[in-house]
Amino acid sequence: MIEILNPTLLTRARDSGALVGHILQTLKGRSTAGTNLLDIDRWAKEMIIDAGAQSCYVDYAPSFGRGPFGHYICTAVNDAVLHGRPYDYPLADGDLLTLDLAVSKGGVAADAAISFIVGDTQHPESIAMIDATERALAAGIAAAGPGARIGDLSHAIGTVLSEAGYPINTEFGGHGIGSTMHQDPHVPNTGRPGRGYKLRPGLLLALEPWVMADTAELVTDTDGWTLRSATGCRTAHTEHTIAITDDGAEILTVPK
Repeated sequence: MIEILNPTLLTRARDSGALVGHILQTLKGRSTAGTNLLDIDRWAKEMIIDAGAQSCYVDYAPSFGRGPFGHYICTAVNDAVLHGRPYDYPLADGDLLTLDLAVSKGGVAADAAISFIVGDTQHPESIAMIDATERALAAGIAAAGPGARIGDLSHAIGTVLSEAGYPINTEFGGHGIGSTMHQDPHVPNTGRPGRGYKLRPGLLLALEPWVMADTAELVTDTDGWTLRSATGCRTAHTEHTIAITDDGAEILTVPK
């Protein structure tokens, strides 16, 4: 299903997006060496409930996961990159942490992710990888607008990631979003320009470049959810929800 939002729903999408952006930045500020992933999940739950919003994750049970996710945020550390299920783990100085959050408020969902280094120990290779995903996301957003096609966005994202030297996995990528978290169209992180669905004003897309340092192969953790790099290398993931407007793309998942 591909949804096109009317102006009323687009206003609600802005509220949902701003909430997601606020929660992620708040959690980033609280995530220090020694912080437990379960505490991050608890903080996310409290902020979602306090805002009168609903989690898109707790009861989520797609075919690629094992049963309901059961948590309020994805917390992926080091070699984990997607669908990181929080567990009893205190963060260490130098860990590469990705926080991925989707909430619904007023009947419209928004989805975003950030990657960052915990503590004072900064690994240049990890910083470069995070930077590549951020630049790829910016390129994808710049390519979005009425009349553009999904392939244009995918090509822009993939060009940045490939030029940075990272293998690209196409099993998971960006997606449409609206009354539900995951919708059509699928937005691969590489593609051919001029191909695919033509974008229209009112369409919401969650664009999410993610990479693994030296492989494109994923393995599933024993928790049935967390996806890790097959080689144990570090990973990074950056995501925004955008709205297609008459003038281009509006980023929704930034704090007000």
